[in-house]
Amino acid sequence: MRRGIAATALFTTLAMTTTACGGNDDGQGGAGGSGGELSGTVTFWDTSNEAEKATYQALAEGFEKEHPKVDVKYVNVPFGEANAKFKNAAGGNSGAPDVMRTEVAWVADFASIGYLAPLDGTAALDEETDYLPQAAASTEYEGKTYAVPQVIDTLALFYNKKLLREAGVEVPASVAELTAAATRISRKTGATGLYLRGDDPYWFLPYLYGEGGNLVDAEKKTVTVDDAAGVRAYQVLKDLVDSKAAITDASDGWNNMENAFKSGKVAMMLNGPWAIEDVKAGAEFKDAANLGVAPVPAGSTGQGSPQGGWNLSVYAGSENLDASYAFVKYMSSAKVQQQTTEKLSLLPTRASVYKVPAVADNQMVRFFKPAVDKAVERPWIAQGNALFEPIRLQMANVLSGKTSPAKAAAATGDAYRKMLKDYK
Repeated sequence: MRRGIAATALFTTLAMTTTACGGNDDGQGGAGGSGGELSGTVTFWDTSNEAEKATYQALAEGFEKEHPKVDVKYVNVPFGEANAKFKNAAGGNSGAPDVMRTEVAWVADFASIGYLAPLDGTAALDEETDYLPQAAASTEYEGKTYAVPQVIDTLALFYNKKLLREAGVEVPASVAELTAAATRISRKTGATGLYLRGDDPYWFLPYLYGEGGNLVDAEKKTVTVDDAAGVRAYQVLKDLVDSKAAITDASDGWNNMENAFKSGKVAMMLNGPWAIEDVKAGAEFKDAANLGVAPVPAGSTGQGSPQGGWNLSVYAGSENLDASYAFVKYMSSAKVQQQTTEKLSLLPTRASVYKVPAVADNQMVRFFKPAVDKAVERPWIAQGNALFEPIRLQMANVLSGKTSPAKAAAATGDAYRKMLKDYK
């Protein structure tokens, strides 16, 4: 599942080409250095996936070339475990990393309970006006900045060009077209049309936004997930599965979806830039030209896809703050973001990087950047990440036939009001 290059070779290549954005003036010696020279240890928890982690490890360890007295301890933490693991470590004041790659919805949550160091006025915030505004929005909480944007993304429709061609169907632009195309694909090729990710509520958002809905209105402090659009969104999921246009799984959905798509058992799935390298390793996509990417099929009110991404945060209890700030600056620099895009086709968060020819000419960047520009921002509130669990429970109930879309939407709204005491 990794790229066809050994981690050692990759590290050697990146270490020779990567430079930090600043020199020894990044810190003030608070990490154990003298005369402004950084020293000490920076433990970095990286939440990237199997296909990405060798690149991130090489880039992270390349920081040591710029600061020989700093030891970077790279730790890859599975995404599904990272949130709880960090909270347990930070809450117990033992074992938390100095720097963590945080999902965009985690920042306000961690900051609200005092686990993140504010970055305003530190070396970590370098050339902050270069960041895409929508990426920077997820780094702030109550007027302070608690993270630096590293990667921005959204969902799209991945499709197998060969299967669609064999079935004689066009790339579906709407849910109605998706259902019709999937039926024909199944009849003509034997493959299922769509793998619907039923175990992860992030994959619910394109259907909710496509019906004109949202989770909450943070400005008006109103719960909106249980309005008519929310009911329609749950109904769309049910209809896709009931019509056999899609298959789903209530557990291990990521691996099952990836394997089904890579082997040609399903023709389409919703996924993001983070999946590109893994998909290209599959038997169906040894010829990368067979992979197609298109906007998420529109719902009844239009096309909608959620803004996602990853930030870099510093633990408030770190004993190596200066070195940690400098490390965040380095990992979010234009040069490192460019290398990340070239190696993994992930989208930068700095506007200047999109002007680099190697980035601007990247096929996936050309598609995903316009998609990101149109993506719907989630509510950047402390409870933002917790809003997903009620959806996960009700998705499972709807897809298994245990409840109706209307009852699922109502139950989700009730759960939100219990969580958000000051919301109507």
